[in-house]
Amino acid sequence: MAHRQEADCSSRSYWQSEHSPKTTARRSLLCLVWVLLGFVPGLEAAPRPNILIAFADDWGKYAHAYAGRTPDTPNDVVKTPHFDRIAKEGVLFHNAFVTAPSCTPCRSSLLSGQYFWRTGRGAILQGAVWDFKIPSFPLLLHDAGYHIGQSYKVWVPGTPRNAPYGADRFAYNSAGNRFSRFSQTVSAALDPDEARAELFKEVRDNFRSFVSERPDNTPFCYWFGPTNCHRKWIQGSGADLWGIDPDSLKGKMPPFLPDVPVIREDFADYLGEVQAFDAAVGVLLAELESMGELDNTIVLVSGDHGIPGFPRAKCNLYDFGVAVPLAVRWGDQVKTNRQVDDFVNLMDLAPTFLEAAALPIPEIMTGRSLLPVLRAEGSGQIDPSRNYVVTGRERHVASAREAMRPYPQRAIRTAQFLYIRNFRPERWPMGRAPGFGLPPGPWPQMTQLGQNTFAAFGDFDASPTKAFLAEARNRPEMKAYVDFAFGRRPAEELYDLSSDPHQMVNVASSAEFQKVREELSDQLFEELRTTRDPRVSEGKQRFEHPPYTGPIE
Repeated sequence: MAHRQEADCSSRSYWQSEHSPKTTARRSLLCLVWVLLGFVPGLEAAPRPNILIAFADDWGKYAHAYAGRTPDTPNDVVKTPHFDRIAKEGVLFHNAFVTAPSCTPCRSSLLSGQYFWRTGRGAILQGAVWDFKIPSFPLLLHDAGYHIGQSYKVWVPGTPRNAPYGADRFAYNSAGNRFSRFSQTVSAALDPDEARAELFKEVRDNFRSFVSERPDNTPFCYWFGPTNCHRKWIQGSGADLWGIDPDSLKGKMPPFLPDVPVIREDFADYLGEVQAFDAAVGVLLAELESMGELDNTIVLVSGDHGIPGFPRAKCNLYDFGVAVPLAVRWGDQVKTNRQVDDFVNLMDLAPTFLEAAALPIPEIMTGRSLLPVLRAEGSGQIDPSRNYVVTGRERHVASAREAMRPYPQRAIRTAQFLYIRNFRPERWPMGRAPGFGLPPGPWPQMTQLGQNTFAAFGDFDASPTKAFLAEARNRPEMKAYVDFAFGRRPAEELYDLSSDPHQMVNVASSAEFQKVREELSDQLFEELRTTRDPRVSEGKQRFEHPPYTGPIE
């Protein structure tokens, strides 16, 4: 996918130019024009759309709308009627990816419209600090007159110690934050149905509190970001709360997972949380309809990376970790029931929202607006240049490796191939087991691996699946599964998706694929150099030094 290329990648240069007296004057004039168009008799401006972003924590590409194209997957089992409705009444994207399979860098990228490695300390999880020299679409919308707000989780531009706006200024959680612990709350209740209704009421009331502060005729941008799909959820809740039989997943899970009862149950519990999120999206759609605002609202639903606590998912550059659901509805601005194969990186959303709001797209953004794709007709490949995405990873959990070292990776994904470059293959991808080897052990108690992410392999969330794999590590029939989960990886990985859709057979060293490997490597590194990735454009390797490593400031 060809991304926007800027003449000056310096965010400082952008910030200074955007806040010069001339720029300020231009913006003032633009605002005056908007006001005049809104109030001068005989002149009618096209309404700027509202924007509703429903963004689930740790939600990989699991929605029933995806069941038709590839049979025998968990998408056959999960029920997501509200996501499916948005897809049917708008556009369903089959090749949507995050720039990084970790929440903070993914969200930094989405908010800034840039690759995560260009967002300073926003490129890491723990120790992240937002750099206000980097423009972000919510604040640009706010400056242009949008009423903005969020409920639950979003990596907001700023914290109390460095934000001119203040971290809570745009937060609307007055009704509570219990929805993010959906299965915990409902499972512990004396009356589960009543508890479920209270949680959906909380979602509704938080949104209503946001709307109640909206000035008349002001477009809004609202971010709904619950974390219930993130660990930990209650074991057995998929069946107990949603009627998802774990055995219905038999033969439907990726083949790098042992198809055993405990892992099927773990996956079923995850799908239950996905269904809870989807039901909350239904609450918001009903609110928009009751307000008469649904058709003038861009409704976008997606997630920040793959499933937590499973091999090759969260914190990995395989599809299981970086492919996400994406559906967009926008009244008569978007033709209905379209299925699009164009490759989309979620950093493309920032310029999309700005263009939809008739605002200029900052040159510093490396994402490209999706508006031409959204407004096109037909399905399939719309823009031929959107034929790849680039993803990457630096550091997730600070304690996963000694001295807070990252596990640096970059990858390029096309329709036929996935090429991954592991810059430090001597390191453990999921982090080390403190004081232990891999294998043999001894390792921490298996109960610790099921409950405490940091007991070992900190970039792999604690889960029943993690504990099962660790406990089974010395069983010969489990060796391949354990290696998929925890083992070291070579400097280069290449997967032929036509014969290996689950990316399990590395053909990087095969003579048959040498030309492909070289071409994809060249293409990947050209993108990294063009966008000034510090991993390849700086000799000192910025991400290997403080404040990205060592003590957090």
